[in-house]
Amino acid sequence: MVAFFTASEVVELAMRIEQKGQAFYLLAADEAEDPAAKEFFDFFAEEESRHELFFRGMRDRLGHIEIPPGSDFEEYTQYVMALIDSHDVFNFDYTAAFKSGDFSFEDAIRIAMRFEKDTILLYNELKKMVPESEQQFVEECIDEERGHLLLLAAKLK
Repeated sequence: MVAFFTASEVVELAMRIEQKGQAFYLLAADEAEDPAAKEFFDFFAEEESRHELFFRGMRDRLGHIEIPPGSDFEEYTQYVMALIDSHDVFNFDYTAAFKSGDFSFEDAIRIAMRFEKDTILLYNELKKMVPESEQQFVEECIDEERGHLLLLAAKLK
């Protein structure tokens, strides 16, 4: 039997991703010894918080609109669930990594880059699952996530 999502359930998932991203960046900021690194990670935590509020507003606007099935909806749903299940933000114990003592600034940047890449991939699919009236807002968020990835990559150089 095919499981149906409501658009608001999908958007709530995006909110969870942003919350977990914010928690990662706040922990990275707390663990940073260099004030510039702390400021860098605090910036990203604020961005994640802003994105969560953006998706919260979207969820409230959408209510319980059911995502209509297409001819391959069940397979597509399995694909989206695989993206969710493999998203690093749900599968990496960053708290333990920071507490291990050998987790460097560069390690944190690389983990953050994986979070951002996974989020971009998932949000590209999310955009297809919300009404057309909301797709531009999701695209703007994707663009910001791309910008975050570029900022993180530049820090490694």
